[in-house]
Amino acid sequence: MRACIICDKGSTSGRKYKRRGMEKKKGGAGSKVVGKSFRVVAPNLQRIKILLNKTVQRSLVCTSCIQANKITRAA
Repeated sequence: MRACIICDKGSTSGRKYKRRGMEKKKGGAGSKVVGKSFRVVAPNLQRIKILLNKTVQRSLVCTSCIQANKITRAA
């Protein structure tokens, strides 16, 4: 599984609901769920060179860890 090397953030699963009908607050009879499909939400992983244990390593890091300066980038 692809995951961030710093925070171990990986893919999460969930459902996507398909609805039919107008909502009650818009003046309808209420929306009904007519379909549920499986979906996977993947993190934004970037393959960058980082310094890890005083060695240069190319690894997958999520963008939230890059923005939070949790890693030191290698030149």
